[in-house]
Amino acid sequence: MKIVAVIPARAGSKGIPNKNIRIIGEHPLIYYAINNAKNSEYITDIIVSTDSPEVELVARQMGVEIRQRDKALCGDSITLDSVIYDAVKDIKDADYIITMQPTSPTLKVKTLDGAIRYALEKDIDTLISAINAPHLTWGEKDGKKVPNYTKRLNRQYLPPCYVETGAFVISKAGIVTETTRIGQKVDVYELAPEEAQDIDTFEDMRNAEMALKRQRVGMYVNGNNKRGTGHIYRALEVADEFYVKPDIYYDINQTDPKVFGNTMHRLIPVDGIAQMFEKCRENDYTIFVNDILDTSIDYMIGLRSVLPNAKIVNFEDDGEGILKADLVFNALYSKSPATNVYSGEKYYIAGKTFLFFEPIEIRGKVKRVFISFGGADPKNYTDRLLRMISKPEYAEYEFEVVLGRAKENVDELLKYNDYSNINVYHDVKNMPEIMSACDMGITSRGRTGYELAILGIPTIAMAQNEREEKHSFVCNENGFSYLGLGPSDEIIESNLKMYLSLSRESRQAFQDKLLSHELKGGRRRIMGLINSI
Repeated sequence: MKIVAVIPARAGSKGIPNKNIRIIGEHPLIYYAINNAKNSEYITDIIVSTDSPEVELVARQMGVEIRQRDKALCGDSITLDSVIYDAVKDIKDADYIITMQPTSPTLKVKTLDGAIRYALEKDIDTLISAINAPHLTWGEKDGKKVPNYTKRLNRQYLPPCYVETGAFVISKAGIVTETTRIGQKVDVYELAPEEAQDIDTFEDMRNAEMALKRQRVGMYVNGNNKRGTGHIYRALEVADEFYVKPDIYYDINQTDPKVFGNTMHRLIPVDGIAQMFEKCRENDYTIFVNDILDTSIDYMIGLRSVLPNAKIVNFEDDGEGILKADLVFNALYSKSPATNVYSGEKYYIAGKTFLFFEPIEIRGKVKRVFISFGGADPKNYTDRLLRMISKPEYAEYEFEVVLGRAKENVDELLKYNDYSNINVYHDVKNMPEIMSACDMGITSRGRTGYELAILGIPTIAMAQNEREEKHSFVCNENGFSYLGLGPSDEIIESNLKMYLSLSRESRQAFQDKLLSHELKGGRRRIMGLINSI
């Protein structure tokens, strides 16, 4: 079967001078149409119809046939039908003629071949590339603007409205004449929005440039009762910083999907590293983010082998695998063991909602206490504090207790809501609002400590495990009262009583230290570094 692609590319573009040879995404615009045609498994012949010496030069370098276009076929009023007919009129044995305008640089060859296959299987006379763009539209009748609809509906319920993109028109050769390429049996082939860029304006050029350089982002994150769930929260925050929807992988043997909460991000379960590596090879990500604690050399070498051209970014990684990463961010540590590792509070990613809250005002007396130990609380500090504060001597204070998604005995702890001065919440969505209503906090040495510091809330902290003992920000020097790993009930309660009785001046001194740290610019610094490598 002979399938001929004709790429019309005249020189006289007035809207965008030299449009067809403008560099977009490192190549002249016409390169993309020629390259797709050359890589198609169906197209047998390629003809570039042009009056431009520069276009001719590019086409010759790419090894395709050139048809010199007569000046009579180069005017603004000349239809494309006559141009295509002129290019193929001497070809007698063609089965299909495909018009491929050079103004669709984001079209993928896989999509082009899918359209050709569809036309062949359905025996279609003419197949036109289009995007489905239903909108509420208006027309004009008798000098008045009138709606083109009978009932206003949300866009997803409107009937299809196909807009041609110009990427391709696939026509049976026998119907191509000087006046038409449209046969009796016509269909449209719907393109994904990212492949439907059609270059008519400078704004289109900017959009196409961005589309061609669009990142393909993959992420691997795990969280559970032992590992904690701060990784999950951070991964979802990082995912929101990209202008694409990342593929977020998690291991079904390590992570319950419930810990991701009600997210609209794309979550992909995998059964082990090997399966995740295979998916990475298929998707060829440009950026891959690990938030799985320490990585090994073997893991990173394996990841590099399937993503040789990707930027690899790790979070909270203190393993030997950091040597194979492009960037590592360890906000919880103070020292950077290598030049590619960025450590310290400057690289903490604050939750978006916290950016809109101001620090609390230090009141004369403590009235309300915030208590939360992250998503998992493996040391069960929450249980111990609830038993403590349920005693009559604390009845004059109010306690706001937040349980994370991975806490195991939630139903048992929710029973403390029977106490009039204790409110126990599970998996809250308004954390900064709850915190801001409190005068002091009690937490572990992870993400929640940063959140309390942003709001300037004097806080008692304790470590959940040996790893948290290495976290440096939540410490006495920075305005916390840090009690170490696994303090006794006696030590915890004595510190609680001390804080409850502290003067306003003493708590103000704690707040001043907490607020001396700039914790809201971390995501900007991190994304700046990621985008610069």
